[in-house]
Amino acid sequence: MGTSHVVAIRTDAAGAPAVEREIADLATRIEGDGRFAQGRPLTVRRSADGTVFLATVRVAGASDSSEATLSLRRLRDVLLPQTVGTVPDTEWAVAGRTASDADFRDRMAAALPPVVAFVFGMTFLVMLVTFRSMVVALTSILLNTISVAASYGLLVLVFQRTWAEGLLGFTSNGAVVSWLPLMLFVILFGLSMDYHVFVVSRIREAVQRGVPTRQAIEQGIVSSASTVSSAAIIMVAVFCIFATLSIVEFKQLGVGLAAAILIDATIIRAVVLPSLMRLLGEANWWAPRFPTGRRRTDATPRDSDADTQVIMVAGDR
Repeated sequence: MGTSHVVAIRTDAAGAPAVEREIADLATRIEGDGRFAQGRPLTVRRSADGTVFLATVRVAGASDSSEATLSLRRLRDVLLPQTVGTVPDTEWAVAGRTASDADFRDRMAAALPPVVAFVFGMTFLVMLVTFRSMVVALTSILLNTISVAASYGLLVLVFQRTWAEGLLGFTSNGAVVSWLPLMLFVILFGLSMDYHVFVVSRIREAVQRGVPTRQAIEQGIVSSASTVSSAAIIMVAVFCIFATLSIVEFKQLGVGLAAAILIDATIIRAVVLPSLMRLLGEANWWAPRFPTGRRRTDATPRDSDADTQVIMVAGDR
């Protein structure tokens, strides 16, 4: 069993003979490279006008194997630039299952930092505006990140190992699907914020009624426990259905979502959140105060002038 890389090459009529020679050189180099399938020569197809070539390079390993990935890097970074890439006015690209997966992983990796920064920034601004507290905004990001990180760790433990294969009915390939981390981060951050806003709102309402912060934390957790638990049970039950499907990607999605919601609704919101808020005490509601920039006008009397006027009136009586 093996896979193939498809090399597409486009040149002009003048460069076609040179491209043919470089393709022959490429085939010779591949034959002596252990990263590629030996005994299976490179095959080439050519367009009618002779300016487009499709070369099929065979690899011994499967498309998701380390051998296929190493051969792709060798082909893109070394062999093609040193052969076909030396012909002027010639373009080339490598396609195939391995190349598609590698390019998708690179795109996901490149998109992750700006997406994380955007989610963190929007979360901070929304929480700051809603609760008028910088501490609440920062702790929201921290606690939600902990639940997401716990979900990532569980996915690695379950799907990059083999101990849960019989339990969930799958065969481990030693990896987590490349699109899942970014997808989980966005979904779980939104769901976790729902719980967090609900619980912290109950606590803040009690504080605004004059209840001490420690007592308000207890009241807020107790009053919201049944609602949070009911919603979590429903979502965990729904996400667990995904874990029963035959496609490994859906199993990973279901396990990741269910585990994160369960951890978030129990450990994070019932234990970590009240403990952290109790530790911070009144500092939970801290926010920087900025000067309003209001200027005194000439029509507004100074404090000293107002005092003088009061004294003069009193002396006249």
